[in-house]
Amino acid sequence: MKNGQSTLAAENIASAAVAGTPLVSRLRWGIILILLTAAVVNYLDRANLSIANTTIAAEFGFSQTEMGLLLSAFLWPYALANLPAGWLVDKFGPRRMFSWALGLWSTFTVLASFVNSYSMFYGLRMMLGISESPFFTSGIKITHRWFGEKERGLPTAIINTGSQIANAIAPPILTVLLLTLGWRGMFIAIGLMGIPLIVAWLKFYRDPDAREDALIHAGHRTVASADSRRKVSWGTLFKQRTTWFMVLGNFSIMFTIWVYLTWLPSYLEKSLGFSLKATGWIASIPFLAGILGVLVGGMLSDRLVRRGMKAIGARKIPIVMGAALAACFVAPIPFVSSTPLAITLLSLGYFCSQMPQGAIWTLATDIAPKEQVASLGAIQNFGGFLGAAMAPIVTGIILDMTGKFTNVFLLGAALLMLGAISYGMFVKKPIKLGD
Repeated sequence: MKNGQSTLAAENIASAAVAGTPLVSRLRWGIILILLTAAVVNYLDRANLSIANTTIAAEFGFSQTEMGLLLSAFLWPYALANLPAGWLVDKFGPRRMFSWALGLWSTFTVLASFVNSYSMFYGLRMMLGISESPFFTSGIKITHRWFGEKERGLPTAIINTGSQIANAIAPPILTVLLLTLGWRGMFIAIGLMGIPLIVAWLKFYRDPDAREDALIHAGHRTVASADSRRKVSWGTLFKQRTTWFMVLGNFSIMFTIWVYLTWLPSYLEKSLGFSLKATGWIASIPFLAGILGVLVGGMLSDRLVRRGMKAIGARKIPIVMGAALAACFVAPIPFVSSTPLAITLLSLGYFCSQMPQGAIWTLATDIAPKEQVASLGAIQNFGGFLGAAMAPIVTGIILDMTGKFTNVFLLGAALLMLGAISYGMFVKKPIKLGD
């Protein structure tokens, strides 16, 4: 008990010391601000095809299934590239990997504006997925280096909030760009947003020095340093049962999230009868709710840790609760006849499905060995984006077969419950080297 109290005291002293150092405090939150902005741009680059879905399909004559495949062209390579990306971030550091990622994904977005065939479009969306894969793994590596255990939930949630901010502003902003510049001009405008971010990143980011690192991580370095002396291969993580249930859980939750991200504008147009112009604004309502969902999940998990709950349990509560509640809100959507009620259920479902997002990434920092934080986070994200890649394809096939979204929402609700069960029942303790 005394050892536990002394560890807790040391962590509190470390957090207070870091917070009380103005330069360190400003620097680390400045880094989070850059990452938040980059996350917004990152997701605008992904969302542009969803917004231009019906316009591009009409121009090229693509079927719903072909558009589903094209919408998922980003996701399969992104999911697979997460596996080496996590290892590369652990090996070369987030500064270098994020710089290359940001430059490449901006370039591929601009190049996509010049395509004139399905194969060219598909290939550039694949390259976009590969180039974006180091972003969130770099983020958790940075929060692990710059924030103590009791502080990581909020900055991780803030970084993940960037995707929700992008999703909320993407429908109105990208719709305006689409209507004024055309879809090709929209792609160019979004791609060029990465240039000032690269400059800011290279100018301001650095890893914490030895003194800052000691202050941030005081109180829980002993075990980590003992583990870090035992080198373990990246593939060892795949031998852990916990890893596989994190993969399955994230797969199940991300499926429904990416139904929203890739097909919501089309659902609003075809099932609820909104015009293209109105869809741009209505689609932002669920995504605004998602911003709050990510922040609520991250703050809740940090608060539970500060109140004495073990970190893994504190991260799991918003994950399990959010996924289960999301399933309850998503399942009835196709059966309601009221448009306001449908939008309300869509918004509540998306709010709850986003509660796990910051906590899922932070959970990886609590479960992984110190030197494999980015690797485990990337493997978990790989699972999530396998589900994300399936979502637009399965949705497109269901729509071509039935013409309705009913089975899409029911499948999404079932998978959300599976995600809640996977994390709630089978992810229980840290991965220890040699297990």
